[in-house]
Amino acid sequence: MKLKVILLGLLIGVFANISFGATESYVLDPLHTAVNWEINHFGFANVTGKWYADGQLNYDEQNPQNSSVKVTIDIAKIVTGIPKLDYNILGSAFLDVKKYPKATFVSTKVTMMDKNTRTVEGNLTLHGVTKPVVLNVTFNKVGIDPITKLNTSGFSAKTSIMRSDYKITTYVPSISDEVQLDIEVEAMINKGK
Repeated sequence: MKLKVILLGLLIGVFANISFGATESYVLDPLHTAVNWEINHFGFANVTGKWYADGQLNYDEQNPQNSSVKVTIDIAKIVTGIPKLDYNILGSAFLDVKKYPKATFVSTKVTMMDKNTRTVEGNLTLHGVTKPVVLNVTFNKVGIDPITKLNTSGFSAKTSIMRSDYKITTYVPSISDEVQLDIEVEAMINKGK
């Protein structure tokens, strides 16, 4: 009888550890997830805009290095607040949205820096070109969203890319080659998994 109790205890411990460290599937909340960009315009001003993003986050709270993310951006849904600027950026001189309607980011590695910061390496596909990118990520919070009542994770990230790497070269360097990206993410537990 004593042996059965010990074996049962071991099994419970094993399954508890598997469950405790399990990766959870989240979907990015398109209302609260955005890629904000900034670029210098002929030295006169910094122009900004954003895209909202869709995607999936597989998040392991206990072992964040086992997490992964895949994001898709509908390029046509750019937001600058200036319709003529949107039209110019989406045209063939810059993003050529008719030929390249989507951008994607797929993570390949997560490295813990400390409790709340990590780097996320991955491949960004933009304008038909795929290049590696490193995101500097700050973990904000995981908890129950008071409105949706769903388990939600939040992150902020920063990086920069050179648009010439993606064959977007119009007016380089007068309109800066470097594009600053600030990314805000809220991801909700995937109820449909």
